[in-house]
Amino acid sequence: MEVQQAELEVSTSGFNSDFWKYWVGQTISNLGNSITLFALPLLVYRLTGSPLNLGISTAANFLPYLLFGLILGAWTDRIDRKRMMILTDAGRGVVVATIALLALLNMLPVWWIYAVGFLHSTLTICFESGQFAAIPNLVKQDNLVTANGRIQASYAAAQVLGPVLAGVLVSVIPVSSLTLLDGASFLVSALSLMLIKRSFNASGTKAGSEQGILRDTLDGLRYVLKHPVLRNISLMMALVNVVNAAAMAQLVVFATERLQANNSQIAWIYSATSIGIVAFSLLAGPLRKRWSFSVVALGALMLDGLAQVALAFTQWYWLALIFLGLGWGMGMLFNINTSSLRQAIVPDHLLGRIMSIASVLAWSAIPLGAIGGGLVLQWTHNVVLLYAMVGTLTFLIPLCFSFTALGRAERYVLQDEKPLPVSQGAGTEDTPAQA
Repeated sequence: MEVQQAELEVSTSGFNSDFWKYWVGQTISNLGNSITLFALPLLVYRLTGSPLNLGISTAANFLPYLLFGLILGAWTDRIDRKRMMILTDAGRGVVVATIALLALLNMLPVWWIYAVGFLHSTLTICFESGQFAAIPNLVKQDNLVTANGRIQASYAAAQVLGPVLAGVLVSVIPVSSLTLLDGASFLVSALSLMLIKRSFNASGTKAGSEQGILRDTLDGLRYVLKHPVLRNISLMMALVNVVNAAAMAQLVVFATERLQANNSQIAWIYSATSIGIVAFSLLAGPLRKRWSFSVVALGALMLDGLAQVALAFTQWYWLALIFLGLGWGMGMLFNINTSSLRQAIVPDHLLGRIMSIASVLAWSAIPLGAIGGGLVLQWTHNVVLLYAMVGTLTFLIPLCFSFTALGRAERYVLQDEKPLPVSQGAGTEDTPAQA
């Protein structure tokens, strides 16, 4: 009866009330995150003045994916996902708030910022694995791209407002105090999850309950490595991320040295990237219905590379905002399409671990790229060269992968069907995965 009633609670947009509760909570949480995203690099740079320290800070945020991602993803497939997400939201709120507390006591060392990034990311692995698996239980499969687009658009819209708000607040309160807003937003997110009636676990799913967590992890890893689309997405993103991390970690340096931007203008730079994300997130559904995954996703990533090359050679602040918005928007368009493709391919009982495995395989090189970019910049003192190289490689990598299974990804997804569990086969390069 509850399921039937929930199915009747669908708005004219095609989404039920539980989806909108989730959407509101995550929008508010993402607003807090966007403030911290602006505040922490600025805080690290103020404390140290070192590009290398900025690279270390970025590396600390991604290192947990390499260390714990596989195990935590499998673990989230064995538990109540919604309850876990509520608890991790509460934990993230407490962790980020410690920065403001230690700064107030004049006891904030830069290494604690690294530690907060590490702990926050560890909890985020759990939350994101649950979130990846939750969305298919909140919307129908044919609405996945649109639903992910709505979520990413709200995420980006919050990132437009967040840095602007932070830029205003930083003139009257310390940068470190901005993390209190992020801490409060996590509590709002936890409350919104409590109000959702639907389970984030598919009914009847008991995968992982009769075998060890290591076996669950190996099953998920085997599934990804055997599937030509999932395998190539992860490999391509590992290559893209290792070069992009070098530029991402040095955005404050690029803005300060190349564009001569002040703190308020740096805030607008973060907002410009988010405006691009909003625009292309909203276009994700319509574009995907008109063109294939390969055209939309790989084409977007190549255009992202061209935008970064153009950004490297401009010194005009307002023109740089346009290139940043285009580049980040195209990058998000790629992410939305790849996430939706994974959700359509992977069965529910594997979704959590597949999300974490994909993250580990794709993001494990980010710490190396972030630190490497800091070392290159510290050695060459040429931020233009760094950004031009990153843009060129970002264009060439997806171009090369268009000749793999990613160039014909639709062959590996059957309409309104799911692929077999690992024990029944995951498909090979020559044969698309079957449901």
